[in-house]
Amino acid sequence: MKKTLHFLAYIIGFPILWTISVLPFPIFYLFSDLIFVLVFHIIGYRKKVVYNNIKLVFPDKSDKEILLIRKKFYKHMCDMFLEMIKTMSMSEAEMRKRFQITNIPYIQDLEKRKNIMLMASHYASWEWGIILQRDIEAKAFGVYKRIRNPHFDKLVKNIRAKYNSVLINTKETIPTVLSNHRKGIKAIYGFVSDQSPKLNKALHWVDFMNINVPAFTGAEMLAKKCDLAVCYFKVEKIKRGYYKATYIPLAENPKELDNYEITDLFIKELEKQLIEAPEYYLWTHKRWKHRGKNPNQKATS
Repeated sequence: MKKTLHFLAYIIGFPILWTISVLPFPIFYLFSDLIFVLVFHIIGYRKKVVYNNIKLVFPDKSDKEILLIRKKFYKHMCDMFLEMIKTMSMSEAEMRKRFQITNIPYIQDLEKRKNIMLMASHYASWEWGIILQRDIEAKAFGVYKRIRNPHFDKLVKNIRAKYNSVLINTKETIPTVLSNHRKGIKAIYGFVSDQSPKLNKALHWVDFMNINVPAFTGAEMLAKKCDLAVCYFKVEKIKRGYYKATYIPLAENPKELDNYEITDLFIKELEKQLIEAPEYYLWTHKRWKHRGKNPNQKATS
């Protein structure tokens, strides 16, 4: 029964998604405005979570400032998720115009010497970053969380693999990286590294926006084990529908850095962006849900 429902949902949903994807950009973003009204004003999707997260991170901001950031965030969020759909029919030339990578020669030079770990974040937009595969010889692998509906899961994998990069789910990540390392395969890996790990798997705690929370350390662990150069994939929103990305070096020789130093450097880079333009962060996630649960701090209090 579940398989039938998944298939029916896909059969109904796919034509709608395709129709959205082929809309001219002016109409496409007008549609996004309508989705914003539905999500923000009518449904009110996670508005309390978003408000509380922003208030927690920016305690000195007034209520008026927090509400303005929240509203701007929802407008951006609707754009961002629709832009993933737009990828289905978007040409390479259009994507390059709208998602410009500022320092391509740097990554091309680096990949001649090392395999690479890209630490990305839920900031601005990571969807059109798939274009980076066109600029490098190494095979690009992106880590994602599997979707329960297998038909939509396959669709998302196909969309994000449009330029011959490979999507691997979280369970496949470690075996894939280690296997490629043993075989000497040239590779570049993209991790969204600002998610909150499960509390029982928290190895390192960090002050993220002055709040002590557990940090995801998987990217750093694999980088050290396989001697991968590490960069922060910094994405900035220039204006509606336009982004720029920059490879920020974190560690060319990761084994030379102390444990968790790379993770801390990543957090610092992300903090700079949140302070500069907080409306482009994915505030719907409960990133700070484990605050106050650091066992080491409890032991010393």
